[in-house]
Amino acid sequence: MHREVLNYQLEGRGTYEVTEDIAKVVAASGVTEGLCHVFIHHTSASLILCENADPTVRTDLERFIAKWVPDGHKMFEHMDEGNDDMPAHIRTVMTHSSLTLPIAGGELDLGTWQGAFIYEHRAVPYQRRLTVTVQP
Repeated sequence: MHREVLNYQLEGRGTYEVTEDIAKVVAASGVTEGLCHVFIHHTSASLILCENADPTVRTDLERFIAKWVPDGHKMFEHMDEGNDDMPAHIRTVMTHSSLTLPIAGGELDLGTWQGAFIYEHRAVPYQRRLTVTVQP
């Protein structure tokens, strides 16, 4: 088993591709066939597997989720850190806190247009931490 922690300073709400960073951890592990587990240590940011070729896919995703879970809605009581606080928690629950990715031939075995992304749900900059664990 091989484990590494990756840290990111994100600029606010949006998607940030981390596929290459995860692939580097897989390569460093020496594992040729197995699984890569990625976990985000936060309750207001998540992980998604999404198309990485056309950024409008992620723009459309954000537009859809913003309608589904609007910032500052009167139904939310929890707003300790601003009007995006509770929506960020809901967005995280609706998406994922972890991803499990296959490894084949010593590389991530993703589809042609698939990429792994941190999906930051807070409007302001935050530091985020991922743990990447590789197992044969």
